[in-house]
Amino acid sequence: MRPSTLRALKRAAELSRQNRFTEAVLIAEPVILAADPVEGDEIRRWLADHVTDFTGESEKETP
Repeated sequence: MRPSTLRALKRAAELSRQNRFTEAVLIAEPVILAADPVEGDEIRRWLADHVTDFTGESEKETP
């Protein structure tokens, strides 16, 4: 994934944690839409692996 894409996703996560969802979408959407299929797969994997970055919650372990 391009460094600029990663920066945009991280910034969108930060804004989401601050409940600034409109701004988060305005930053993330253009880079997601501009991604080629390979980068799109990388973005999907990153988002799945970093979902708690957007919520600010830590993952809870199941017993």
